Amino acid sequence: MVPDTPTEAWLRAIPKAELHLHIEGSLEPELMFALAARNQIELPYATVEQVRQAYEFDNLQSFLDIYYAGASVLVTEQDFFDLAWAYFERAHADSVIHAELMFDPQTHTARGIDIKIVIAGLTRAQAQAKQHWGISSGLIMCFLRHLSQEDAFETLALAKPYINSLIAVGLDSSEVGNPPEKFKEVFAECKKLGLHCVAHAGEEGPPSYIWGALDQLYVQRIDHGVRALEDASLMQRLVAERVPLTVCPLSNIKLKVFTELGQHNLKTMLEAGVCVTINADDPSYFGGYVGDNYVASASALSLTYDNIIQIARNSIEAAFITQIERNQMYQRFNLFLKVQPFEVTTSI
Repeated sequence: MVPDTPTEAWLRAIPKAELHLHIEGSLEPELMFALAARNQIELPYATVEQVRQAYEFDNLQSFLDIYYAGASVLVTEQDFFDLAWAYFERAHADSVIHAELMFDPQTHTARGIDIKIVIAGLTRAQAQAKQHWGISSGLIMCFLRHLSQEDAFETLALAKPYINSLIAVGLDSSEVGNPPEKFKEVFAECKKLGLHCVAHAGEEGPPSYIWGALDQLYVQRIDHGVRALEDASLMQRLVAERVPLTVCPLSNIKLKVFTELGQHNLKTMLEAGVCVTINADDPSYFGGYVGDNYVASASALSLTYDNIIQIARNSIEAAFITQIERNQMYQRFNLFLKVQPFEVTTSI
């Protein structure tokens, strides 16, 4: 008889793509202190433990305040390489075979850091992760929605010389009061440049923000999207059009979107036919990388093997890759299920 509850080892070992990961949000306190020392930057914390104690948030904005402060230690190309490489090491341990890394250039250009430095460091880590572990990856350049569309256009102009290093643009930062429509023209320009489009919507903002992201920005994926369940018509559309949601369960708990993980609507949306995926968001700040999110969600929501298989398969379906690459990932995924259908004791 097939066991109903996946083991932790199996959950970590199943091949998966991660599609919602803010690379600046993977900055662990230990690396933060190391980079601060290297760049002679004074932090408002004396110890790593003090930093971790500060990771108690009331809402999205209280997280963003410390997130931007932490990013101040990122100065050189080597800093951005070290940041991304540390993420890829953890991704490999969680059997991530494809990752799409979001980054916030405005957070760095506002400090005088050339976007060239940011992209050079990240792409070098991408190349090394591909060489060492076969992890494919892409970069999603996000616009900060609390800033103006004019600022976003200026950022896009800075990025144009490096456009071939990007697969998509996104929209993040403070959601409430900054609807997607605010960035309609810059997203239209990005589509003309051949970039995919995604946007954070329906995390703290209402379902109308999801509609706006779909109808005004023409995004292909919704980041978060958990409030879609409040709108039956929207749910029907997400199912009919197979619009992926990049859900981040532990993040939603840390930022009080849900009180506890057992209340999360991920399983409900999955069973309704929505293309739900599981991701880490800002793992250093929210207490878990993608494997931790799989494990915690499976436990709290009683996810079955079939549920997890569907979620992991959805992540490959929703990735911004060629069909040839997708088919190769499906082959690897199917081989895993054939060799290790229910239990595994060591990671692939």
